[in-house]
Amino acid sequence: MSPLSDDGSETLPPDALCRLVVDLSQRLGALEAQVAELRDELEKIEMARASLQAENQDLRDEIARLKNLPPRPPFKPSGMEKVTNRELGKPSGIRRPRGPKKDADRVSREEVLVAKAPAGSRFKGYETCLVRELVISAELVRYRRERWLTPEGKTIIAPLPEGLLGGFDANLRRFCLVLHAQGQVTTERLTAILNGIGLEISKRQVVRILTSDLDGFVAEDQAILRSGLATAPYISVDDTGARHARRDEVTTQIGGSRFSVFRTGRSKSRLNFLSLLRAGCEDYIINDAALDYMRLRKVAPDVISKLAAHPETSFASQMAWYDHLVRLRLHVFDRTLVRELSEAALWGAVRHHGLMGNTVVVSDDAGQFRIPNHALCWVHAERLLQKLMPKTPEQTRKLDKVRDQVWGLYRDLKLWKQKPSAKDAPVLAHRFDDIFEQRTRYKELGQLLARLHRRKHELLKVLERPEIPLHTNVSENDLRACVTKRRISGGTMSADGREARDVMLGLMKTCRKLGISFFAYLGDRLGVKGLTGCIPFLPELVAVRPA
Repeated sequence: MSPLSDDGSETLPPDALCRLVVDLSQRLGALEAQVAELRDELEKIEMARASLQAENQDLRDEIARLKNLPPRPPFKPSGMEKVTNRELGKPSGIRRPRGPKKDADRVSREEVLVAKAPAGSRFKGYETCLVRELVISAELVRYRRERWLTPEGKTIIAPLPEGLLGGFDANLRRFCLVLHAQGQVTTERLTAILNGIGLEISKRQVVRILTSDLDGFVAEDQAILRSGLATAPYISVDDTGARHARRDEVTTQIGGSRFSVFRTGRSKSRLNFLSLLRAGCEDYIINDAALDYMRLRKVAPDVISKLAAHPETSFASQMAWYDHLVRLRLHVFDRTLVRELSEAALWGAVRHHGLMGNTVVVSDDAGQFRIPNHALCWVHAERLLQKLMPKTPEQTRKLDKVRDQVWGLYRDLKLWKQKPSAKDAPVLAHRFDDIFEQRTRYKELGQLLARLHRRKHELLKVLERPEIPLHTNVSENDLRACVTKRRISGGTMSADGREARDVMLGLMKTCRKLGISFFAYLGDRLGVKGLTGCIPFLPELVAVRPA
């Protein structure tokens, strides 16, 4: 037997211990070799994954270049908004409560299913089961229109139902518009779906359904913009690239909490943005708002005096406005001067029509959106910090410290928005100064902090107007539909197609913000039987502020 140690445990003889140590050392060496081999394989896998990611990104960039689209941004979102939401205990997304369906009272058909019961069984009633069905079928309706000849010799023919377009009824038009605008189905696939259902229709006819006879929708979309600009406390704006007639253009989004509109044009200048804010009007106005805009842009006082002293202040078109500048003998070949004067006249027209009275413009700091009463997006401001590339560990620590301070201030601003307090507003403004006035030995970081501090009034606009958002995430979400459509369908070729794309996307987003079914809205406006008059005029709903 093996000897016992002092504590009663069994011990091994010295030769057995030597053999055990040798065996364990051999096993340990084998395990170390296996770990080293696995580490080498893991490094190879990581290198291969990084190479594949880089190759994938290069392919995406090449595809974007061939399509004349902007490449994917190299920086990932910082996550400041989501992290601060979690810290405040807010859900990251909309959580819908689980429960029974709410359409049980809309049963359209009832069938009794007979059971094969043996003789002598007793009937115990029914067990109810609700089954939801979708019936899609193609019909070819022959309308026989009565013709009458009056005693006066005039022929009277019975009118066709409302909503027909070129031999296609309102329900088919609604189906096409919903699939194309909301479902992002291309015209080729939509044509194939309709032919598969049993309709004989060509792609040209589908395009005609999607782009023709939309005057009512265009007018309502323009009225939505006018109502939103007149009543909304703020608008959130952004833009993205678009393709039209094989050219690069720009789609501008203008929206609020209850509406959204899209406009596509060749320019993304401030002149274009101000012209969109006129909500369909074409005039240029010289009034107090226009003169204040000129002073803000530091236009020469003698030029302002000439425009203010002239009795004519309203001009119906751009040509009439340019003709007025020529008659005043201003330097019309000075492009900067003409641009600033035109911007002022456009702003005067916006205010003349009662738009943008006290409305704050929230943007990502793009130059074309910098107009009076402007606020900056905090997410885009913090993204500038994320784009810095520190070269030393010390610079990395300083950058991380500043970002932590910015995230903390952003979280507290969100808390302040929930319960605004005039007493706490100066404290937050003082914290802003402490963060963005601090001195660092990191040159690029110091320059960026000074740049953001110069925009203090726009970043802290929320302390004056607690109802405005701290970011432009809503605009970016709205524009995502345009980006998806651009990737799937490419671009448009005709002016009607471009207008139809903008109008339908805008109406779809507005219906969603108002809690209205886009499918039901189209049925009401197109005159589908049994649906007319159930959806109010959307601009009236946009003008009603939520309680």
